[in-house]
Amino acid sequence: MTATMMTRRCAGTIAVLLGMTMLSGCFGTAQDHSSPTATGGRGSADPAKAAAITEMIRTQMKDAHLKSVIVRVSVDGKDIIREAFGESMTGVPATVDMHFRNGSVAIEYMAALLLRLVDEKKISLDDKLSEYVPDFPHADEVTVRDLAQMTSGYPDYVLGNDAFVTKSYSDVYHAWTPDEQLALIKDQPLLYPPGTNWNYAHSNYVLLGQVLEKVTGMPLDRALKQKVIDPLHLTGTVASQTAEIPPPALHAFTSERRPFLGIPADQSFLEESTYWNPSWTLARGSVETSTIDDLHATAIGIGTGKLLSKESYAAMTSTALRGKTTVLPECVTCTVMDDTRTYGIGLWIAGHWLLQNPLFSGYAATEAYLPSKKIAIAVAVTFDEGAFDGGDYPNSASTLFRQIGASLAPDDPPPTGG
Repeated sequence: MTATMMTRRCAGTIAVLLGMTMLSGCFGTAQDHSSPTATGGRGSADPAKAAAITEMIRTQMKDAHLKSVIVRVSVDGKDIIREAFGESMTGVPATVDMHFRNGSVAIEYMAALLLRLVDEKKISLDDKLSEYVPDFPHADEVTVRDLAQMTSGYPDYVLGNDAFVTKSYSDVYHAWTPDEQLALIKDQPLLYPPGTNWNYAHSNYVLLGQVLEKVTGMPLDRALKQKVIDPLHLTGTVASQTAEIPPPALHAFTSERRPFLGIPADQSFLEESTYWNPSWTLARGSVETSTIDDLHATAIGIGTGKLLSKESYAAMTSTALRGKTTVLPECVTCTVMDDTRTYGIGLWIAGHWLLQNPLFSGYAATEAYLPSKKIAIAVAVTFDEGAFDGGDYPNSASTLFRQIGASLAPDDPPPTGG
């Protein structure tokens, strides 16, 4: 199992943040199905820009072998485009009201919940993990800030972990518990002293979920709903302990298990992954489904700091890690933070864009906000068989975000490096 293949089992990996090369080729013509409520060029605040975005989407669908694209883009609160393209399943058009898994977008919600609790003086970012989860290794060294900013030094139980890949790919319907997730790294040494470097690790947010439950005194899903989901008016975002997706569901398909299952490269292979159990991805209670409207609202709500004090918003969007991190030979997820990508608290800062970009189990999405121009972009995509290079595939939603962002903000485009 290669490290590249293992990145596909990640709710929002660094490997696909900004610079993943787009697959190219020719795989028929993308079919365009617009829902009755779509904006498109009809009722758009800027029909010319809507038409340009539509052309980008059609080109990307053909070149990157996408089965569907759902998009919503606005500038200063005015919709440019809100439309669905392609199919959910064969003969079933994708629509703008379809639900899909939001993966690492929920990390932003957990970060917002944490920072709201900081504003309420119920917790400090400098508190040690040992105050809330005393029995976990190194809990007296790791702070809450380290967990939220992924500077704890804990290894990831997903990326670089052969035991996880074997277990998860052997039974894609398995319902993971937090104990199972953390058992995969509990006895491993820290990758570096806490606060001195950075590595993407789902482990941090599983532990942070336990901290948030201790502080709020309620299950994480309820705390998120009360203090983040409802205040942001995210009416289509739902947490579940199962693989359920509310109807109408956007169906997903993947070839990512091809190497694991030993399927020959010349044999057609595409699995439906819509109902693979996503419980492995994050903390119990933060595994969610959402809609394109909620991703768009998230980009604005989180991107403007609507729920936070000025100090907490500054902490969330801080670029203080730039120039202070490095790669390590034994750390597959350690990353250099620079102008093209920096991790704040629960989100990425790419240039001046604030974003999250989940990719897993045949679903990909990106929601992003540029505060200076009030541009909000939300894109969700699914894939056809031609998108997969062996078991690997790019986040084509991120590719579309960069193209759309560059067209709307040519003087402040999303960086293409990373």
